[in-house]
Amino acid sequence: MAKSPVSKSNTLEVVEPLGSRVLIRKDEDKKTTKSGIHLPDKLEIPTITGRVVSIAKQVELDEDYPIRQYDKVLFHPKNGVPVDFEGDNRLFVIPVEDVVAVFRKAGEDE
Repeated sequence: MAKSPVSKSNTLEVVEPLGSRVLIRKDEDKKTTKSGIHLPDKLEIPTITGRVVSIAKQVELDEDYPIRQYDKVLFHPKNGVPVDFEGDNRLFVIPVEDVVAVFRKAGEDE
């Protein structure tokens, strides 16, 4: 039985980080401050929080990094590699060492 060709538009492409890296979708850039002051569009304030989309197997198996998929994290963006995968370019492959904190609710287990 011959397989029918699959067009590229029907193929779902995924990004899997390798080595000691995680894939993070950064949060939206803030347009206003907490006190309600509107920030100009040209002012760039780097957002360094986001959600973990995918974790490399090496990190997943390492007990020193209690990071799970969908965790909200604080990360240092300097060594992040942007993934030109979506139009909004909010996906970044980040070395796990650049993830500096994981947000957890009080009493939540690892």
